[in-house]
Amino acid sequence: MVGSHRSSIARIVVAAIGLMAAGAQADEIADLYRGKTVSILVGTSPGNDYDLRARLIGKYLSKTLPGQPTIVVRNMPGAGGITAANNLAQLAPRDGTSLHALMSNMMAAQALGTAGVKYDTREFAFIGNSTNAPNVMAAWHASGIKSYDDLKARRPMVGAPMGTSGATYAEAMNALLGTKLNIVTGYPGGVEVNLAMERGEVEVRASNSWAAWKATNAEWIADKKINFIMQVGLQRHPDLKDVPLLLELAQTDEARDILRFLSAETAISRTMVLAPGAPKERIEAMRRAYDAVMIDAAFLADADKAKMDVSAMKGEEAQVIANAIVDTNPATIARARALLGDLLK
Repeated sequence: MVGSHRSSIARIVVAAIGLMAAGAQADEIADLYRGKTVSILVGTSPGNDYDLRARLIGKYLSKTLPGQPTIVVRNMPGAGGITAANNLAQLAPRDGTSLHALMSNMMAAQALGTAGVKYDTREFAFIGNSTNAPNVMAAWHASGIKSYDDLKARRPMVGAPMGTSGATYAEAMNALLGTKLNIVTGYPGGVEVNLAMERGEVEVRASNSWAAWKATNAEWIADKKINFIMQVGLQRHPDLKDVPLLLELAQTDEARDILRFLSAETAISRTMVLAPGAPKERIEAMRRAYDAVMIDAAFLADADKAKMDVSAMKGEEAQVIANAIVDTNPATIARARALLGDLLK
């Protein structure tokens, strides 16, 4: 009986020590962030979904993160997102204060050996993902292109900033599906491609997230100013049941393998990552703070008001998907590299 009593006391003491340690660690995280500035780096020009989403999440993350730091969003467009990803990998502080709204094509760009890549996404700490909406190719209404068959029958001018998913998809379509897309890459970002469509400089925007179309161009959808030609994902989005998947357009097993590799990134199309080397407890704190934002009623109301799709995924899950893309079968990567050619230089 005495031994049992002593055992119970021991368990209580161990539990108490554990609670004190957890409390001390929480205080340490709060002390780290209190009065500090956390940056969110965005690899695009202002005004698109990456930018608007980062700003909205940052607004609420400053409340859910222990110590409630100031959060500042910085835009660093260039090389289709590679410039910002390189900056995070090489120059950003590694103390848990440097976040990045990672562009969805960064894993594929790394796997393909795209020129200029100096980062390894497997070294980033994935904090969370806010949507798995597919990417969508859209044609301006005045172009007369209403379907994939229309697209394939023409030689349309297609806008896609250099190094972005859109440029990759368009090049892959020419190589694997027999389209004859004239790819124009001289735009710094998607906002500029949209303006080019309005001006008649290009007829098609090669790719934009469905979440982004809804958030930033809802009136174009309502007024039928754009026609959706194909979507990039592993399954059709409920809003786009009649729009074919890029993967479904493949006619050979080789094409299907390559297009499946290029489509996988949409599962984590809006991820937030921390710079390499952040201490584990700070990664954990940031992940849980991000999770709290994703279920915050006020955040969800603001996102709904902005027509911003939210389908959240934990950072741990996003990390697994991202690593799998980088570690794709080398034979598939080699075939993709051979087909994409100059686009990767």
